[in-house]
Amino acid sequence: MRIVFMGTPDFAVPSLESIASEQQDFDIVLVVTGSDKPRRKKNAPEEPTPVKKAALRLGLPVYATDDPSSSELAAAVAAARPDVIVVAAFRILPPALYTLASQGAFNLHASLLPAYRGAAPINWAIIRGEKETGVTTFFLQERVDTGNMILMKKIPVAGEDNASTLAAKLSVAGASLVLETLRQIAGGRVELQRQDDRFASRAPKLTRENTRIRWSSASGELCDFIRGLAMKPAAWTTLGGRTLKIYRAQPCSGPSPSEDVGQGGVLIHEGRFLVRTADGWIRLELLQLEGKKMMEAAEFLRGFRPEEYPVPLVLS
Repeated sequence: MRIVFMGTPDFAVPSLESIASEQQDFDIVLVVTGSDKPRRKKNAPEEPTPVKKAALRLGLPVYATDDPSSSELAAAVAAARPDVIVVAAFRILPPALYTLASQGAFNLHASLLPAYRGAAPINWAIIRGEKETGVTTFFLQERVDTGNMILMKKIPVAGEDNASTLAAKLSVAGASLVLETLRQIAGGRVELQRQDDRFASRAPKLTRENTRIRWSSASGELCDFIRGLAMKPAAWTTLGGRTLKIYRAQPCSGPSPSEDVGQGGVLIHEGRFLVRTADGWIRLELLQLEGKKMMEAAEFLRGFRPEEYPVPLVLS
């Protein structure tokens, strides 16, 4: 079976590697990924995507582009004569591209569809406090993330999971699901299941606005929000007009609520960095102030000078 694989980030790498490990049955004839990106260091060579790095290591042909609608990409895929196109964390493909595969194109999505359709399913599952999520393979159709489902695998969301650790677990689970999906397609054993739109939910793209912390939320909701955005792009707030990213926090007990400490109010109490929420307190554990490195709260507090900030001290 001739395979064109499309993917860009670390999440897609285990799927690419799993297919490549079965080369007697599956021949990866082309890997499509995003373009190389400039590095921060001046005059440094551009940084290839994780999928491109893996493909080159595996000796696979690579086509890099940020435009899935380009005629050049369509020509390259057509020339590869794929039986199946496998998509894992790439971009939205036009029908003119995904219909080039003789046996169809399927996507690996990091949720239990139809839940969390969209660009950031892992993040939003944690933000919404889900205790279980998973991965789904489905055939592509014109409406994004709505195609008929092939296989699904459930994964528990641990209390200590953040978006980064959960993505790593789902990428491994997804790799085995991709391989089994290909085996079923090759064997003509696919049993499709339609998605029920009544149970659909959205996982929109993460933006500067929707990753900002709202201190009017309850403590548990805030900690899920922070976990759901760690380690990247990270939940953020402001401290004295500077961006403060928060990567880890826990609900905690604190002084009795006081009229002097409103929501978002900061209290340095017994060596802890506490912030007032709608129903109590959270303890910040890992954070990064604009212009500084990421650090544990204890290290941050050793160099913290509250007198340099307006009174009362409030995160906003």
